[in-house]
Amino acid sequence: MTAAHTVRNSKYIRPISIFSDLLVITALCLFFFKDLNLNSLYYILYQSITWLLIAFFVKFYEIFRFTTPVEIATKLVKQSVLFLLVIIAFFPFSKQSIFSGKATVYFVFNSFVLITISKILLFYYLKKYRIITGSNYRNTVIIGYTPEAIRLKELFEERSDYGYRFLGYFSNKKNHPEILGKTEDIKSFVIDNEVDEIYCSLNELSNDKLKDLVDFADENKKAIKFIPDSKEIFSKNLRIDYYEMFPVLSLKKTILHEPSTKIFKRFFDIVFSIIVIFGLLSWLVPILAILIKLESKGSVFFKQGRPGLDEKEFFCYKFRSMKMNETTELEASKNDPRVTKMGKFMRKTSIDELPQFLNVLLGDMSVVGPRPHLWSQNKAYGNRIKKYMVRHYVKPGITGLAQVKGFRGEIETDDDMINRIKFDVFYIENWSLILDLKIIIQTVINIYNGEDKAY
Repeated sequence: MTAAHTVRNSKYIRPISIFSDLLVITALCLFFFKDLNLNSLYYILYQSITWLLIAFFVKFYEIFRFTTPVEIATKLVKQSVLFLLVIIAFFPFSKQSIFSGKATVYFVFNSFVLITISKILLFYYLKKYRIITGSNYRNTVIIGYTPEAIRLKELFEERSDYGYRFLGYFSNKKNHPEILGKTEDIKSFVIDNEVDEIYCSLNELSNDKLKDLVDFADENKKAIKFIPDSKEIFSKNLRIDYYEMFPVLSLKKTILHEPSTKIFKRFFDIVFSIIVIFGLLSWLVPILAILIKLESKGSVFFKQGRPGLDEKEFFCYKFRSMKMNETTELEASKNDPRVTKMGKFMRKTSIDELPQFLNVLLGDMSVVGPRPHLWSQNKAYGNRIKKYMVRHYVKPGITGLAQVKGFRGEIETDDDMINRIKFDVFYIENWSLILDLKIIIQTVINIYNGEDKAY
């Protein structure tokens, strides 16, 4: 089993866990609350949303291979107590329903027991599965050959249930049979051997080399973690995890990588896209279809393959704003002869982008996120601009921070793309619901005022 295969399997564990928990509380509420005169649809929707919101704030689904049973128990208690409170809070606002303290306690208690059992079984099953089969592992390397690095390697070997496969050390300062090469060799080794996590002893590298390694890890979707010493960490917030008594520093993933945030953002996208599709596109599409057809021959809609989440291709939909041509991978420029008169109006007002709400509903895009680039741009800038590939960590958006800051349209110099990436990365690392709402509002304002580079 390769590391890539391991990742594909591991990524389903949390979604399955979330789905099974929602299934448990839904089934139990239908059983215990059947005589309380509840509107089942509204109540199930309410409890599902509140469950996910509580899980987000208490980090209920942030359970890793090195998480201790005590931490898991603490999360379970927090989740259950807060969930009990929000369930009780529902009844005063539901005039027809009947509150039963007995039914509520039975419901929450049984939910707690079943979910606890499922969590414990899954947690220990994965530990045994790693030991017995050698699967669900992560390939690791350590930069530096220090006492701390040696202790960490020994821990990986002793605790096979953690699922870490140690491949070797890299060091410029020591010579030892387990040292695979110099620090300059680390990048090629990581790529060739599908290394998942890089553990770095900070006294081995200068700040410049460390920064370069962090950029490399970002661009290639590799986790980088630090073995603590006296050297100061720059630029990013760190968190400390304990593998038994061994402390390891790691770069915090952004909030957009949290399962609860993904679910919340997806819910927002679905609701927003449905409102736009039925409230706007349902009557606008026939009108625009007639106007587009009257001016030029061809289809009403234009679809084009674009790189999306994890650089997987999806088909991006737009209203056709150009005459039929064979140069669709060439971005539009000022006074582009391919653009029709109707197309010029649609591009100026961004109406041509509205069909992308179908992409949002289908799950290929988000309302807000980095704009999906052309494949030709991906190939041209992927290796030239630092952190360019970070934008593929999240779904592309109909609008984004870079666009509302004025960095949209034709790329004339590398600086244009650098500024786009700067704002895309800032958005990914600093996401909040308020930021999304501000971007949406600013997009509407920009459309109303007009944009110079909208052509």
